[in-house]
Amino acid sequence: MSISNSPLRPEQQQLATQLATGLGSDEALWLSGFFSGVAQGVGGAAVPAAAKRKLTVLYGSESGNCEQLAGTVAKTAEKQGFKPVVVNMGDAKPETLAKAENLLVVVSTWGEGDPPDAAVAYYEAFMADAMPKLTGVRYSVCGLGDTSYEHFCKMGKDFDARLAALGAERVHDRVDCDVDYQAVFDAWLLGALAAFPGEAPSAAAPAVVSTRSTGDGHGAFSKENPYASELLGKVLLSGTGSGKEVLHFEFSLEGSGLVYEPGDALGICPANRASVVDEVLAATGLSPNAKLGDKTLAEALRHDFDITTLQPAIVDKYNAVVQNAELQALLGEKGRPNLKAWVAGRQLIDLLEAYPAKNWTPESFTGILRKLAPRLYSIASSPKKHEDEVHLTVAAVRYHSHGRDRTGVCSCYLADELAVGDTAKVYFHHNNNFRLPPGDDTPIVMIGPGTGIAPFRAFVEEREARGAKGKNWLFFGDQHFTYDFLYQLEWLDYLESGILTDLSLAFSRDQRHKVYVQHRILERGDEIYRWMEQGAHVYVCGDATRMAKDVHQALLDVIAEHGRKSPDEAKSYLEAMRKARRYQRDVY
Repeated sequence: MSISNSPLRPEQQQLATQLATGLGSDEALWLSGFFSGVAQGVGGAAVPAAAKRKLTVLYGSESGNCEQLAGTVAKTAEKQGFKPVVVNMGDAKPETLAKAENLLVVVSTWGEGDPPDAAVAYYEAFMADAMPKLTGVRYSVCGLGDTSYEHFCKMGKDFDARLAALGAERVHDRVDCDVDYQAVFDAWLLGALAAFPGEAPSAAAPAVVSTRSTGDGHGAFSKENPYASELLGKVLLSGTGSGKEVLHFEFSLEGSGLVYEPGDALGICPANRASVVDEVLAATGLSPNAKLGDKTLAEALRHDFDITTLQPAIVDKYNAVVQNAELQALLGEKGRPNLKAWVAGRQLIDLLEAYPAKNWTPESFTGILRKLAPRLYSIASSPKKHEDEVHLTVAAVRYHSHGRDRTGVCSCYLADELAVGDTAKVYFHHNNNFRLPPGDDTPIVMIGPGTGIAPFRAFVEEREARGAKGKNWLFFGDQHFTYDFLYQLEWLDYLESGILTDLSLAFSRDQRHKVYVQHRILERGDEIYRWMEQGAHVYVCGDATRMAKDVHQALLDVIAEHGRKSPDEAKSYLEAMRKARRYQRDVY
């Protein structure tokens, strides 16, 4: 081998020739990367591309948390000598996992044990008999969930078990994360990356690389560092005689540097009701002035801990302290159905009073509690129309059960405790899965009964401000036209001006037979299908328990009838729309 125009001295050229003789392609590529690193002044610390360990980062996300965490996995892994590829379950086929070598899964559980909306088809195919074996794949799973639901982190558990059943090798134990997940996730990520075979590129202590950025529209503020926003306006939207209490809130962003897009949510950090704090303190026998860190116990219970939610997991932690035989029986396998029935409609105060204990310390009592989590509300405004402001549409939750009047923690914090001029701690939660189409000529269909109307107020304001020519069709429903037609004058003005092309209304209690938005969809099915064929984007926002499922079925029925398709073909049609981001849902 001769090396023309070589800058090497004769003895160096001879060594280089000897070294290169007989090398395979992998060895040659490795040396190429090594010497490239030397040329860049980093010596042997460089990680040649051929030497990097492949890593597939698979995520399924409902509200965007898992998507963000998948980015954190990828950046952290890259620093540790991996070559990561991030895969969204909504855009992939599970059989491709057979080609993965190292796999990390981050997946959330939605509602009562369901996959994220965008991951339903992936999950069904992954669990099907046709799924190929995954022998040779090494993996670990992180599940996100909420212990207030019965099937906590079911998706994480299902993916973990299914991967093992398909022959993949679990290299690090699965973790199940509650709403306060960051510390658990960080520990899992570092442990999982360390468990894969191979050497990290540096002897430096590994660390999680955050994907949070001060340049992404959050400014200096985030969930961990919320902004104190002044309440500028507060209006009761429900009319006298309504069975509901829906309010419109306007918050200031002036000077904050915060920006958002229609489709995003605003996080509100609430405070517990002072009367609930007093009840809890009385039931435990603890002093409100007892110290817990740098706060009094009363202050900590008001601002830091969830003192209302009750679920079996809390009962389990509670009984580990009080050691009550009756509770222990309920916590057993045979007693679980009775425990579930007892917990329904009750809160923590009911447990404290029904099974009292007076041997608490501030530390032992708060040790059984979850952190007080922020609440997310769909934004009801466009920043193009309301500069330096963000608006919300919130239904105050009030109900009576088991002899007590109950209130929603955050909705009634806003309704009862926050006056105009007061400040609330807020942050933005960006939702890239609920966005207007990029083309202003694209028609859109918006289905949002009740407070699900919120993001569509933002959508229409945005389309008006942009001068969008695309058609806009709104489906709205509630109980009574007279009392519950939220933002009625605005919608009628939009309809008159032509910005709103069509408005379909369903007021369920204004006639003998209840009429809901799904009925209006079926009545106008031929037109809706024509819009779909013309490329319309369809959006659904609101109640997940019944409305979203009923609307989904109505859309399937419309596609089957007016598109002359079988049920399976209609399902494939709507799934193709979802994958093309033409069918998007924001349900809760």
